[in-house]
Amino acid sequence: MLITHDREKLIQTIIFFVKNTRFCGKVKLFKLLYFLDFEHFRDTGRSVTGMDYFAWPKGPVPVDLTAEIEMPQPDMAEAIHFEEKPIRNGSQTMLMISPQIEFNGRHFSKRELQLMKRLADQNRDAQSEEMVEATHLENLPWDKVYNQQGGHQKKIPYELAVRTQETDAVMRIANDRMELIRGLG
Repeated sequence: MLITHDREKLIQTIIFFVKNTRFCGKVKLFKLLYFLDFEHFRDTGRSVTGMDYFAWPKGPVPVDLTAEIEMPQPDMAEAIHFEEKPIRNGSQTMLMISPQIEFNGRHFSKRELQLMKRLADQNRDAQSEEMVEATHLENLPWDKVYNQQGGHQKKIPYELAVRTQETDAVMRIANDRMELIRGLG
């Protein structure tokens, strides 16, 4: 039986980004997860967390995680505490994310860990507002779905992250992996 560890990797990735960046609320976390999954897919044909992202007005949103933050499953609740806190003199709230356990990288490949570290280093002090533009750049996956296709709140296909000249090779790898998972599942 094939075990993907996507769930454990999602939880551990959240812990990693919260511990290795500043100002990591919901929006910044969503951007980091999106960058991680789409860059890794572009290079390898698979995401790190297994999440789907949807094209919302302010950028890519992992809808399942959004819902889970409201009511975390037991494994998430044991590992991470989520709490809304007032900011800017109470005019807004920010989701405060507090790891309850230490990061454990045992299920990650060396490539995944290097990408996580690079993204954390690049965005360590960034505010979420500064990261929004990077997800909205022309011809990147969110832009292709939201602006070019008018796909508001539609799923962003991972294959949009793949360079045109590499599409066949990367998608062949991705499809082979999906068939393997279905066959063993």
